Amino acid sequence: MTRKKNTRKDEIQQNMPSAEEVQRELAKATSIDDFYGKGGIFSRLFSNTIEQMLEAELTEDLGYDRYDPEGRNSGNSRNGHYSRKMRSSAGDTEIQVPRDRNGEFQSELLKKNSNEIEEKIIAMYARGTSTRDIQEMLDELYGISVSATTISKITDKVWELVEAWQNRPLMPIYAIVYLDALHIKMKRDGKIRNVAVYNVLGVDLEGHKDILGNWIGDGAEGANFWLSVITDLQNRGVEDIFIAAIDGLAGFKDAIHAIFPQTKIQRCVIHQIRQSLKYVPWKDKKAFTVDLKTVYQAGTREEAEANLLRLEEKWGGKYPAAIRSWQNNWDDLATFFEFPKEIRRMIYTTNIVEGYHRQLRKVIKNKSSFPTPESARKLLYLATVNITKKWKSPVREWAKILNQLTIRFEDRCPL
Repeated sequence: MTRKKNTRKDEIQQNMPSAEEVQRELAKATSIDDFYGKGGIFSRLFSNTIEQMLEAELTEDLGYDRYDPEGRNSGNSRNGHYSRKMRSSAGDTEIQVPRDRNGEFQSELLKKNSNEIEEKIIAMYARGTSTRDIQEMLDELYGISVSATTISKITDKVWELVEAWQNRPLMPIYAIVYLDALHIKMKRDGKIRNVAVYNVLGVDLEGHKDILGNWIGDGAEGANFWLSVITDLQNRGVEDIFIAAIDGLAGFKDAIHAIFPQTKIQRCVIHQIRQSLKYVPWKDKKAFTVDLKTVYQAGTREEAEANLLRLEEKWGGKYPAAIRSWQNNWDDLATFFEFPKEIRRMIYTTNIVEGYHRQLRKVIKNKSSFPTPESARKLLYLATVNITKKWKSPVREWAKILNQLTIRFEDRCPL
């Protein structure tokens, strides 16, 4: 009569200590260390349980019980054990892991533990934790030593996700896009250089924000590279952008209009304020700022232009450069006056993308420099995924904003 094979659960239960054996062990305890200390009761119970689970896994993998005649000439067999350290709430424990002669056995239990460790490595890396701190945390939590090379290999597993995200199709129309660059340090030609990361934040017609991509440049921010970024947006499916909020980089507007000629350009007013105040000494800065507010806080464009003339009459003789920068860029600075207050509030500054940059800086602050563009893109992607998890709701008052956009861009809005 053929003996019925044990299931994994049966084998574990058969080899587990009985309740009487556990009680005898507990009765021997005279201190807390006997429970939780190295080699204590709970440590031994944990080790025993894990080892029995591993033995049951190998039995199921081989297809026959230990010492079962069915195993003869089966092509594979048990081949002893090797030691492995595991960390539990009871402390570090050394377990004996069974192995097969062909080296084919892969424990799902240990694989799950390994995957958990990999997930924690990637999660810590995504939050900007340094490699050294990751190594220390893994040693503290799991009692394992992981090299910097191994950490790099584990985080490299997200590279396919990075590429898929960067090349994903985009929405055909974006109501507003914010374009701005963040600078990081990167090793180039054996030297550490400042390199621009070009970032685009888009708001679609449903009011949802999204980062459309991160592009690593060759050096400082430039309009030529922005042209390649905007071209990439078009290649990924963007057909129209209603409003683009940008900083004061020379040639930026031309780069956008080369691809999207109908897009309204709004130059960041906050950037412009900072730029003009650079020409005003401390003693006059407060008074100048009060007068300047009458320009960008005016109710209409006509009122703003009248106040700009008064500003020039009062301060133009002392600080002509501060006034001239407003006059030279007025058309792009005054775009927001064409829209109601809900849209004005959204577009007169690029603060929304600068807020994204502030969160990125928290992540990359522990990086003195990046060795390659790929290493930078990997971390920026992981950080972006964490940041944008919170961007689930539409922009505040979006229904009202959409109604205004539909009227303003009636011939281009499909709604």
